[in-house]
Amino acid sequence: MKNYDLYATMGTGFEAVVAKELQNLGYDTTTENGRVFFKGNIEDIIKTNINLRTADRIKILLKEFKALDFETLYDQTFNYDWAQLLPVDAKFPVSGRSVKSKLHSEPDIQSIVKKAIVDKMTQQYHRRGFLPETGNLYHLDIYINKDIARISLDTTGASLFKRGYRVEHGGAPLKENFAAGLLKLTPYNGTHPLIDPFTGSGTLAIEAALIARNIAPGLWRNFAFNNFDWVDNNLYKQEIENAKSKISKNHAPIIASDIDQSILEIAKVNANNAGVLDDIRFKQVAIKDFATDLTNGIIIANPPYGQRLKDKTSARKIYQEMGNVLGNLSSFNQYYLTSDVEFEKYFGKVANKKRKLFNGNIRTDFYQYWHTKK
Repeated sequence: MKNYDLYATMGTGFEAVVAKELQNLGYDTTTENGRVFFKGNIEDIIKTNINLRTADRIKILLKEFKALDFETLYDQTFNYDWAQLLPVDAKFPVSGRSVKSKLHSEPDIQSIVKKAIVDKMTQQYHRRGFLPETGNLYHLDIYINKDIARISLDTTGASLFKRGYRVEHGGAPLKENFAAGLLKLTPYNGTHPLIDPFTGSGTLAIEAALIARNIAPGLWRNFAFNNFDWVDNNLYKQEIENAKSKISKNHAPIIASDIDQSILEIAKVNANNAGVLDDIRFKQVAIKDFATDLTNGIIIANPPYGQRLKDKTSARKIYQEMGNVLGNLSSFNQYYLTSDVEFEKYFGKVANKKRKLFNGNIRTDFYQYWHTKK
C-alpha cells in the first residue's frame, strides 16, 4: 500500500495538541505553524480523519518545489502523474494562497496550476483539450510561502469540526475541535469530574464525554476520501468498526449547567445526536446559585465575553459571581476562555498561566488556575 506525505491543519495555538494526538496514534511528526506533518498510507488517512479531535483537515502533500516564475510553476505541476490520482471525469477545483513570495497573484497561481493539470490529464487520457469534471470531487490546493510551493489534496471535505451531531441555532457556540482542543490543554481524561457552568449548546460537555468514553469524533460523518476511486470503502468500514470497538462506558460525572433552559434543550439534542446524553447531567442554574458536592475535578467554561460595550458590564458582573462561587472550589483545576483582558481582576485571582488563542476571529486568553494538592 502506497505511503504518502501527509499533514494535518489546525487553528493557531493547537499545533502541539494535534502533534500529541498524532503521536498517541503512533505517528512520528514534525511541526510548523498551522501544520503537523506525518507519513501514512490510505488506512492512515482514514484513521486520522475519523479519530483526530483537534485538527481541521488531513491533506496529502503531492509535491513541493521552489517557484520563482510561472513557467516553473507550470512545469513542476505538469510533471506530476495526475492520472494516478484523478480519474478522467474528476471534478478538481484548485484553491490557492501566496505569502511573502515572488508569485503573489493568487488567481493567476490557481489558473496556472489548473491549466498544467488539465494539459497533463488530456495527454494522459488521450483527450482533446476537454475534461468533463462531472465525477467525484478532488479538492486541490496550491500554497506558496516564501517561494516554496506545495500542492496538496484535501482528504477531509467539510472541516473536521463538523462532527455531525450539532443542530443549528442562532448562537455562536465553540467549534467542536476548538472545544476538544481546550479540553486537551487540561489534564482531563474522564477519570475526574468535569463541570461546565456556561454550557450553552453543550459543545464542551459533549466533547468531554466523547473523550471520556473514547468515542471517535468522526463516527457520524463522511469524508472527501469516501468518494476517491482509489480508496477501498471496506477499509473505511473496518476503521469505523475498530473505532467503535474501543468505546468505553465508565467515567466520572460530567455536569453541564446554564441559566437558559431553551439553550439547554438544544444541548440535550446535540448530546443525544452524539450518543452521550446519558453521560452528561444537565442543570438549569445561574452561576451565582451554582453549587456542587463534587471534588478533585476540572471546571472549564466559555463565559460571556462582553464584546459590545453595553454587554461588558454584565459580563464582568458574571466574572465576579464566578470568582465568588467557583473560586472557592479549591480542589478543582479551573480553565476559562474569554477575550476580556481584565478577567483576572473581576474573577479575583491571577491565573497560573494564560494561553493566547483565537476563537474564530476573536483574540482570547485561556486562563488556567491549577489546584495544588496538599
